[in-house]
Amino acid sequence: MLPPPPSASPAARENTDPGGHRADSGVSYSKIDPVGTFVRLLGLIAPAWQAVLGATLLGSGTIASNIGLMATAAFLIASAALHPPAGKLMLAIVGVRFFGITRAVCRYLERYVNHSITLGILGRLRVAFYRTLEPLIPAGLQGHHSGDLLSRAVADVATLENFYLRVLNPPLVALPVAAGVFLFLAHFGRTLALAWMGAFLAAGVIFPVGVTIVGRGVMRRQGEARAALNTALVDTVQGLADILVFDHGRQQQEYIATLDRQYLHLQGRKAGLNGLANALTSLASNLALWAVLVLAIPLVNRGQIDGVYLAMLALTAAAALEAAKPLPMLFPHLEGSLAAARRIFALSDTRPAGDPAGPVPHPRDFSLRVQGLRFRYGPGEPPALDGIDFDVPSGARIAIVGPSGAGKSTLVNLLLRFWDYEEGAILLGGYDLKAYPPEELQRFIGVVAQPTHLFHATIAENLLLARPDATREEMERAAREARLHEFIQVLPRGYDTLIGEEGFKLSGGQRQRLAIARALLQNAPILILDEATTGLDAVTEREVMDSIRHLMEGRTTLVITHRLVGLEDMDKILVLDRGRLVQQGRHAELLRQEGLYRHLWQLQQEALP
Repeated sequence: MLPPPPSASPAARENTDPGGHRADSGVSYSKIDPVGTFVRLLGLIAPAWQAVLGATLLGSGTIASNIGLMATAAFLIASAALHPPAGKLMLAIVGVRFFGITRAVCRYLERYVNHSITLGILGRLRVAFYRTLEPLIPAGLQGHHSGDLLSRAVADVATLENFYLRVLNPPLVALPVAAGVFLFLAHFGRTLALAWMGAFLAAGVIFPVGVTIVGRGVMRRQGEARAALNTALVDTVQGLADILVFDHGRQQQEYIATLDRQYLHLQGRKAGLNGLANALTSLASNLALWAVLVLAIPLVNRGQIDGVYLAMLALTAAAALEAAKPLPMLFPHLEGSLAAARRIFALSDTRPAGDPAGPVPHPRDFSLRVQGLRFRYGPGEPPALDGIDFDVPSGARIAIVGPSGAGKSTLVNLLLRFWDYEEGAILLGGYDLKAYPPEELQRFIGVVAQPTHLFHATIAENLLLARPDATREEMERAAREARLHEFIQVLPRGYDTLIGEEGFKLSGGQRQRLAIARALLQNAPILILDEATTGLDAVTEREVMDSIRHLMEGRTTLVITHRLVGLEDMDKILVLDRGRLVQQGRHAELLRQEGLYRHLWQLQQEALP
């Protein structure tokens, strides 16, 4: 799970819609509290604290080995120039080999552990991010573009790898190295240690502040520019056919090129910051080397330090600045990480429909009762449903009809708990719908809609979405009942045939039959048919309706439609208009009454050839 936010303030609690979701402003504590966001990011790393400690020790060991290699090599060369007995050089020779090997081993292990930590964090974050998205659909994601969500799920999550690798790890590694080198140089002279520490502080504190001032906002704006570019690209791909039909290709290309230039400009600014940081670190390293030389030479002349140590001290001072090399970019990466985290946490902080607090009830039957149902999509919006009351006995077939905007789809969304109603109640088997957790409702209610989303996967994989543990025999039985099995058998790979994105390799009728087969495989006791035959030709519609009639047998069924076709067999027809239930009864009864149903029926008959 994503680390939880602190308790919401009263103002934040007020900033919700009637369904309990955050308003579209997306304001959350993480957007205005960088310290809180930082603490939550630390919470992602806390489970791996032992690995972090090991990686820190390995990182410090790598730099210490490099310092040791440079120092012993300098000492060996300086000592060899005096032509001492070979035995006196043996320790330095062994030291060079030892530090050379340990540097390579520590570097390999440090990178292995660091990347394991980072990949583990990103993996947990992606899974947690998806888990926060799932219960928000669709209410909690209102106002979010799919391209923006894609950018958050992919690019922003990837950006957070910098939080550990380039924000937390460098100072953790640098601190023990700095302390050790300071004590080592202080052994030879306090002024040497203080001069080196000045160079280190310049590289680790002063230069990072300077880079931050120069590049203020670059990382944050880069993330925003990337999100805008992703949104435009997704829009373009999804609307490519319309763009070509209306000859808008050049304008769209120029728009994307403008966004791309803005993103590349910020990428260039980031590259410039990296170059500046590297140059400043090299400057600090050279300054440290020269400072130690300038201060150590008088000590050698006075006999306070043996001359063979001069080169060793200078190279130690220069090599130790490797620990400060990542520090100038620390704050820009922190800014980018916090910006990415705010975008992710803004979604994870959105409250989904409340889970039931008590034990999960078992419905007495699969009847539905709607009492005084009222719902609006946001404060100040007109009611989408206003005082709806009706009963659906277990096993009954009910049609819900009405013109566009009458509230039919809203009612379906409330039945599926995609939204939470503000007043009234929906009872399933005698218990309020809110008493059931979402996964329990998904077992009780099956849906066949138009259009039906089909994944870029095989026919079998699309069927298994309804019941992952279904056997091949059960899938084939459902396909036969949906009159799809014969078509599948003709395909070269049968049920293992890839059907493409949105099932583009299938016809409209085949897609609907696949949706019906999926509902049959789910075997839910309540069935919702939401405009299940819209957009089909007359012949295909008749064939699909035959499959649907078989699907409805023995199930509580709600048929949502604006076409008054095949409703003679319905046990009851509910007529909605502007969010109100204006008529109810059987087909023949409603035709005898003056009202909206007969008016819609007459309009439909006049439109027939």
